[in-house]
Amino acid sequence: MSKIIEQKTREDISIVLCGEAGQGIQTVEELLTRILKLSGYYVFATKEYMSRVRGGSNSTQIRVSSKPIHAPVARIDILIPLDKEAIKHVSSHIDEHTIIIGDEERLETVQKVINVSFLKMAQEIGKAIYANIIAVGLLLGLLDGDVKIGKDFLTDYFTEKKKEEFVTDNIKALEMGHQEAKRLIKENILKSESFLKIKKSSKTKNHLLLNGAEAVGLGAIAGGCNFISSYPMSPSTGVLTFLAQHANDFNIIAEQTEDEISAINMALGAWYAGARAMVTTSGGGFSLMIEGLSLAGMLESPMVIHLAQRPGPATGLATRTEQGDLKLALYAGHGEFPRIILAPATIEDCYELTKKAFNWAAQYQIPVIILTDQYTMDTYYNIKKLNIPKEEIIHYIVQTEPDYKRYNLKVKDGISPRGIPGFGDGLVRVDSDEHDEMGLITEDMEIRKSMVEKRNAKWYQLKKEVLPPSFTGAKDYRILFVGWGSTYNIIKEAMERVDRADIALLHFQQVYPVSEESITFLNKAEQIISIENNYSGQFSRLLEIETGISVGTRILKYDGLPFYADELASEIDDILEGKGGQK
Repeated sequence: MSKIIEQKTREDISIVLCGEAGQGIQTVEELLTRILKLSGYYVFATKEYMSRVRGGSNSTQIRVSSKPIHAPVARIDILIPLDKEAIKHVSSHIDEHTIIIGDEERLETVQKVINVSFLKMAQEIGKAIYANIIAVGLLLGLLDGDVKIGKDFLTDYFTEKKKEEFVTDNIKALEMGHQEAKRLIKENILKSESFLKIKKSSKTKNHLLLNGAEAVGLGAIAGGCNFISSYPMSPSTGVLTFLAQHANDFNIIAEQTEDEISAINMALGAWYAGARAMVTTSGGGFSLMIEGLSLAGMLESPMVIHLAQRPGPATGLATRTEQGDLKLALYAGHGEFPRIILAPATIEDCYELTKKAFNWAAQYQIPVIILTDQYTMDTYYNIKKLNIPKEEIIHYIVQTEPDYKRYNLKVKDGISPRGIPGFGDGLVRVDSDEHDEMGLITEDMEIRKSMVEKRNAKWYQLKKEVLPPSFTGAKDYRILFVGWGSTYNIIKEAMERVDRADIALLHFQQVYPVSEESITFLNKAEQIISIENNYSGQFSRLLEIETGISVGTRILKYDGLPFYADELASEIDDILEGKGGQK
């Protein structure tokens, strides 16, 4: 019988801030996590937000720990509600142990509130806008963060953007919040030892704090990306923004196009001219790109597409998360042509797999799709480092001869040498219609047959380089969990909480083509349980098609939120005890 581990001496604390869009919650998250990291803590942060510029209810969760921490939990230890709707918004996660800190006169709750009038305190400094910095100072004081580090960080953070008076007032706000925390502890209103036993580490100071969007952007730079054309669409916009911000540093052309059709066609033109291009979009934008995707297949053009998933159909939940677009990425396009689909599991994966996507796209002259989601894009935590590539980028471009044939059929692997205009003496013809070896339109049936076979011959090469799934857990497992993409760290923590000696996780960072190595792991299991953020178990069904092995049980979530490690552990425990599970 399994028993979920409850932390008697808790090594992490879950803080949730909730309020309206425009109240500065994101600023609190950004400042607090970075100051705490510099103070010696491991941090994890993720957010959920409504599709509104002002109003609504948004929340951010920050977990602070004495050891690496990489997943969200449903549990709230400290809640700071910044408006009267906040408590109602997160009520399902509040229990008798949740400490609520806020202005009791402005909050509607039956639960005891520790009264801290953030707004009144901010007005003493001069403006209501300082309330969020007071909250940073309060939390810094409760968590025994280094207030001097906080002051220095605020000075660096605001100096280039704001006037000196604004910087001074923010430091006053930080100090005021810090003093208020010490007052609450001194007067025994809050007993810090009752909820916090976290040790500091000198290791975290030099760690990186990156979210998924930044990591994808850095991976693109490492892969040689020098052109991005996209139309903004959440949750993918952060990648476009990041590369645009660093365009001058890395000689990148960043173009915000009028629509997604223009974006992918512009990127195809860039590859044709010799650039290394990408587009970033979400499901609705990718739908508009499908004809361009097919064009890449016919041109045998490299293409890198970052598809950050959100719930559909149509606009769905524009700012929430889901793993609902695997089938879209897999089957998009008319006709038959090869593709690779990658699904990063970690922040490090976002970097490494995006870098790899550019190399594979160039090497095999195919589209490579990177599937992330809103949860991945907006989540960050401590990582030690990213591996800066030491080797030179291989462009897989040849200098053309006068008799150059872009689609030379005399190749065994289907990969004809790729030339670009102006590099050599040959003429580089490409065409969206079926074509002969020179790139000229043809309706010759024999040539058509040969070209189809040539394009699809690349499959045999792709299958030789498929990334194997990662394996975690007991070697002598009976029960095997299967996941893909962003669920990795959540499932891993849930397994640790369940604490059984007969369970393991097989997790896929490349979802197509499917690794044949997975068959050995799947065949060994007595029970296979897939865990996915969608309604139909899209990957487990693909796995059944590709391997012929049935996945017996599915744990599925599709409400627009990611799994929580503690709730997932309970659901796993119920299934293993025969109390639940979705077939």
